[in-house]
Amino acid sequence: MKHITCIEDLRQVHMRKVPKAFFDYADRGSYAEETLRANREDLQQIKFRQRILVDISQRDLSTTIIGEKSNLPLILAPVGSTGMQYGDGEILACRAAQAAGIPYTLSTMSINSIEDVAENVEKPFWFQLYVMKDRGFCKALIERAIAAKCSALVLTVDLQVIGQRHMDIKNGMTVPPKLFSPSNIIDIATKPGWVMSILGAKRRNFGNIAGHLPGGQDLASVSGWVASQFDASLNWKDVDWIRSIWPGKLIIKGILDVEDAEEAVKTGAQAMVVSNHGGRQLDGAPSSIEVLPEIADAVGSQIEILFDGGIRSGQDVMRALALGAKSCMIGRAYIYGLGAFGGPGVAKAIDLIANELSVTMGLCGVNKIAEIDDHVIAV
Repeated sequence: MKHITCIEDLRQVHMRKVPKAFFDYADRGSYAEETLRANREDLQQIKFRQRILVDISQRDLSTTIIGEKSNLPLILAPVGSTGMQYGDGEILACRAAQAAGIPYTLSTMSINSIEDVAENVEKPFWFQLYVMKDRGFCKALIERAIAAKCSALVLTVDLQVIGQRHMDIKNGMTVPPKLFSPSNIIDIATKPGWVMSILGAKRRNFGNIAGHLPGGQDLASVSGWVASQFDASLNWKDVDWIRSIWPGKLIIKGILDVEDAEEAVKTGAQAMVVSNHGGRQLDGAPSSIEVLPEIADAVGSQIEILFDGGIRSGQDVMRALALGAKSCMIGRAYIYGLGAFGGPGVAKAIDLIANELSVTMGLCGVNKIAEIDDHVIAV
């Protein structure tokens, strides 16, 4: 991987190695993709204040995230169907995160189940929950996360209805899926490495749902059930219900508005994630970085602020920290690495971002994560 110098390099390899339907599922956004583009463009508009002749020989990237020690202000975000980017992708990504000393978040819609991951990694991980109409199933998921000793529950609240992703429809990533068109079969046939990784994996279906449905367990049946389960009636009272079951740390993901941030504080959650679901839900919503400062100003003294949306480099992490985030989530950035090279690709993505952050801190005259604030931004 000596030729890999940035996350975009990983993206290009991922695009070549993984079938188009699965690459586009990870890479693209909803509708016209305005918010997807804004996440990147708005971050890139933020310029740094370069400083010179400051002793930067003691740079330290370590921090704490919801009270847990972390080697970086970085978290691997929950990504659905990670195990379809590379066989056993959730296990491999979790191992890479733990080797790097940062948190990993397992999606409800993972291929490897909660138990699969817990049995194959050394430390606790976070679990992300979608609240579905079948509250009994949700309760069972939470109880499984408790049994697996998950150290935090990430409640995603911005998926009551699903934003249309045009490329998923074109590629057959519909519900139920229609992946076996002639063009998709030809595409899959030209990806032998991907095929071998999937064939050798523990699962090729949604592991957390396997066994729950009384009928068929094929991908189409499970996907159809999932699509029927997203709950438009979800509201703040449901957060209270979840807290009555979950005894540990709670993180609310999907906050884009100050009023919602203030409501999230009232729940007693330990943290919130400023996020627009990676531009995959409400197209035309502001970028995550645009709303971060006002949310941090409003509630940052009362709750830990995490950031998600468009992070592709250590420079992007620095920008988010400077504007009020305590740490950042990456989704696509590590998925590109996973699809490109499996577990070592995830480790490479983390390493790239860490090295970029260290250099950026140095050139801005900063030695510690806690020292990063808006003074590193050029006005």
